[in-house]
Amino acid sequence: MGVKNLANTSISTLFTIAGLTSFALADNPISSYHYLADPAATADDEYFYIITDSDDPAPYNATGYSIKALYAFRSKDMKNWTDFGIIYDAREVEGIGDIWASGIAVDNNGKFHIVFPDGGGSGIGLIESDHIEGPYKNPVAGGKKLINNWGGGIADCDGLDWCFDPAIFIDDDGTAYFTVGGGGVPNDKNPNPKRPAIDNGSDNFNIYKFNSEINSFDVNTKTHLPIGGPATMEASYIHKYKGNYYLSYSTRDLRIAYGMSSSPMGPYTYKGIFMGNPSINGQNINSYNNNHHGIAEFKGHWYVVYHDRRIANGYDGLEKIPAEDGKANPDPAYHRSVSVDEFFYNDDGTMKELTFTKEGPKQLENFDPYDWYPALTSSKQKGIRSRSNFVVGKAAETFLLPLSTKESWIRVSGVDFGTAATGFTVEAASIADGNKIEIRTDSATGTLAGTCTLQKTANKNTFVEKSCEVSGLKGIVEQLFLVFKGNQDSTMAIKAWGFEGSGTTPPEPQKPFKGTAWEIPGKIEMEDFDIPGTGRGTGLDSYSDNDSEDHGATSNDGVSYREGTGVDIYKKATGYIVGYNQAGEWLEYTVNIKEAGDYTMFAAVASANNTSSFKLSIDGNDITEEIAVPQATSGEENYDDYNKISTNVTLPAGEHILRFTVTGDWMDIDYINFEAGKDAEDSKPIGYVDALHSTGKMNYSQATRFDVFSINGKKVASFTAHSFAEATKLWQDGLVKGSENSIGICLIRNRSNGMVAKVRAKH
Repeated sequence: MGVKNLANTSISTLFTIAGLTSFALADNPISSYHYLADPAATADDEYFYIITDSDDPAPYNATGYSIKALYAFRSKDMKNWTDFGIIYDAREVEGIGDIWASGIAVDNNGKFHIVFPDGGGSGIGLIESDHIEGPYKNPVAGGKKLINNWGGGIADCDGLDWCFDPAIFIDDDGTAYFTVGGGGVPNDKNPNPKRPAIDNGSDNFNIYKFNSEINSFDVNTKTHLPIGGPATMEASYIHKYKGNYYLSYSTRDLRIAYGMSSSPMGPYTYKGIFMGNPSINGQNINSYNNNHHGIAEFKGHWYVVYHDRRIANGYDGLEKIPAEDGKANPDPAYHRSVSVDEFFYNDDGTMKELTFTKEGPKQLENFDPYDWYPALTSSKQKGIRSRSNFVVGKAAETFLLPLSTKESWIRVSGVDFGTAATGFTVEAASIADGNKIEIRTDSATGTLAGTCTLQKTANKNTFVEKSCEVSGLKGIVEQLFLVFKGNQDSTMAIKAWGFEGSGTTPPEPQKPFKGTAWEIPGKIEMEDFDIPGTGRGTGLDSYSDNDSEDHGATSNDGVSYREGTGVDIYKKATGYIVGYNQAGEWLEYTVNIKEAGDYTMFAAVASANNTSSFKLSIDGNDITEEIAVPQATSGEENYDDYNKISTNVTLPAGEHILRFTVTGDWMDIDYINFEAGKDAEDSKPIGYVDALHSTGKMNYSQATRFDVFSINGKKVASFTAHSFAEATKLWQDGLVKGSENSIGICLIRNRSNGMVAKVRAKH
């Protein structure tokens, strides 16, 4: 499921944090337009993250679980949540079945790791990504699973009855572990299970220790996690607080119990019940059914995420949204909701029992409206639905679909507009006339601050930006509403929105990689495409790659030449080239054309097949037709056999954006050279060596000063090197003072041109 919402409770309680004004308390659950289940949680310094699976596919009269996908959310303030929709879908990924309760952790380098069950108990898989929204990939060698009873895994299920509900824990030193298990209930057919779940003697959980890369594990690290207390059922989860490790789990009597240890591998001593079956004021909100939880610390507070049945039960006036088959009053057992509450510890480190609330956690900080937000960013919603577009190898994408003939809105809480907002911009598709968004304060019918009538588009996949003026939005607005109005339901698709005003940070456009536009006539190195812009709105990207992995990093000792872009840059004997190019990918370059007129374009390209091609454009206008790349003549798989191809182009004078777009798969490109005049002679033929690249690209002849900063911006070193490549190697090899104890990612800046690159320590 995905999404955030909250109950239809009125909010009146306010609180104050030093330096902040008051804002309202949050509502539970975090989604009112999805059925979510089995949450897990993690956090970094900026965001609290939740992943869930979904009961959405289950029909209203379901007699079992139908769980196909994982969803993701994040929040800066524990009140307003951004829903990223489906981040991983078993229906689209080859080799896995259903995808149930999963675990997530973010490591010290900001990478996300998810362990997931393959179906209802056939094994455990692992995926990772640099971003919560993906794209995710399997990092295990050979595409294997971690655990699989029928082969294809590093290990088998070790006699576990239910080989599912994995969780992942990363300790302070970066060491990672995962747990798995469940079942083992004695019955008539199996009165003495191998891994029993019995009172005061359960043994149906395992823990394993990952390797340092978190992409495999030593089977010999397998450890059983027996524990006393009520019989275990599932949902093992490990967290750490003040040097103590906690193993919490779901019991057969539908509560959450826990034990404590001085080691993540145990043994754990049973301590008590941490969560009862969710109830508020004596009323059960979970249909006395199963539960699942996740625990994480964020900004000095501890939170637990869990599921209940509030929406399906219509608890506290919540609208019972229909099941995915459109029928009302779905069976609560198989239509769950996800909520979050803060919890606390006793002085001796034991956990206080959680109090379930309607309100949820307090808001930690004001919401900044002067940014660009995915449309499903809100603290509460009504009369909306969402649509996820999941494509393997691409980041998650989800859209807000208003039921605009009814009461339809999203609410954002504790919004700090500063001196005043002047405008509102929305990126939306609209296939009907008259669809509009009203910006209101205090309630869905409160004071009107502005109205945006959406531009009609050809379909719900064509998005355009629309801006409108707003007034009266200043200081702290406790409740801001975006209200959707129209004569037909589901004729709008909202992608993103943001405000402009006194607090606005203007978008920063893309800029040349080395600080200076490429001169034409002249040569352009393809790996040195522009640095992307930052801020709100479209048109700030300088590249588009089909996945986030730099497949060329292996040719450069695992270091990406353009860290974080995913563009596939390979190191060759003569320098760097852009390879692994697929149709639809593109790169942009700021160019300065000396004078308008005719030019001859030469490109150094290589391909092992006859399907490769590309085209060029200036400021969005094509300057070439599709240009075919010849197949290598020295071998089917030889991408080192470069050819020079050329075409005549007409260029305007001045500074422009040149775009290289791949139109046919699987080609490599080294550089492009423009010569003045039609059918001009190429002054940079294959094998040409220019002064700046006499010993390989980026190897400058003059030394320059490089500064190194921690990821938090603290300067940690300064030294001299001849290139970024040399500076990176010196730092990673521990040859620079201050680098010998470096861990994680640092930033290296070239003082002479201001260029900045990320580097990950190897020692």
